[in-house]
Amino acid sequence: MPRILLIIAVIMLTVYCVVEVAQARGYKVRAMPRWLWAFAVIALPVVGPVSWLILGRPLKNEPPQIRHGGQRAPDDDEDFLRGLK
Repeated sequence: MPRILLIIAVIMLTVYCVVEVAQARGYKVRAMPRWLWAFAVIALPVVGPVSWLILGRPLKNEPPQIRHGGQRAPDDDEDFLRGLK
């Protein structure tokens, strides 16, 4: 029974990582191209998914991309805030 649970856990981890690789934006993936990560996760049963989680996954704490131009929020517009007084 423990052997079956271990096999199920490895399959679930692999499926989770394949879905995560597929949903990751290509330019944010670290260390290797996204297609190579997908191959590694599928071809290397435990090493691939664990490597993806540690080395390849995009970082969540990256600073947000600053877009110049375009619309700003009302509370960022000084003219709008002056008009509220």
